Amino acid sequence: MGKIALVFSGQGAQTPGMGLDLYNTVPAAKAVFDQLSAIRSDIKELCFNSTKEELTVTSNTQPALFAVESAAAAALSEAGIKVDAAAGFSLGEITALAYSRVLPLEEAFSLVCERGRLMQEASSKVDSAMTAVLKLPKEQVEELAAGFENVYPVNYNCPGQVVVSGLASALAPFEEAVKAAGGRAMRLAVAGAFHSPFMKEAADAFARVLAQHSFAKPEIPLYSNVTGEVYPEDILPVLSRQISSPVQWEKTIREMLDSGIDTFIESGPGATLSGLIRKTDSGAKLYSIATAEGLEETVRALSQEN
Repeated sequence: MGKIALVFSGQGAQTPGMGLDLYNTVPAAKAVFDQLSAIRSDIKELCFNSTKEELTVTSNTQPALFAVESAAAAALSEAGIKVDAAAGFSLGEITALAYSRVLPLEEAFSLVCERGRLMQEASSKVDSAMTAVLKLPKEQVEELAAGFENVYPVNYNCPGQVVVSGLASALAPFEEAVKAAGGRAMRLAVAGAFHSPFMKEAADAFARVLAQHSFAKPEIPLYSNVTGEVYPEDILPVLSRQISSPVQWEKTIREMLDSGIDTFIESGPGATLSGLIRKTDSGAKLYSIATAEGLEETVRALSQEN
């Protein structure tokens, strides 16, 4: 058996009711939700009972996803499964920081709450959005985006999929250009042009917040969205750029594969990251622990392999 990586979902994966069955059935997951409730009292209500619209608000989305992902990861640890590396997609990278013991859970959660607030604030100042471009190579997407003002390739997800951020008014004609070029454009369920220059104000403010914290050395290799590589010893300079820099997810997965990882466990609702990983390497083994059933299946399968 090769190495195992735990990967944490980003915005867009949220869904009403997420985490409830883990809370009801797994003591370690319940403990995480109860612990985070001391910092944000409505976190359980937000995850278990809020509407899709409420969960789309960035200042709600990010803390809710962090809570579910952290609860699932704690459940995995309680089951005795150890992993060899971690990474998270955008918001999920903060969950990965906590999982790898770079920051205590409560401290990372407080950072996520502030991160969500700052990004929501930045989004409210401009009518912007994100769209996923499918079926075109990244070089062609970059070339198309260069022909429009205020349009930026920001998430390099997998072969044939690049997400673009921009002004809503600029994205509409860009999407038409994508279709004319033989590609497909699909708007995402997020509330702003994340990982683009439109987030610079939020990134600068978050960098000042980060500078007030101390970061421990990760207990396992932790991969950066900004570089797609394992974080250097000094985490702060790279992490400070994360909000306004493109997410190099495809590179992250390729770096992990090259390091000997062949099994990926997705922590977070849905299977978005598993789909991206499958398109990068069809031979990768993929598991999900977002539900009690998924957790049980994952633990059973990995235990049989050992």
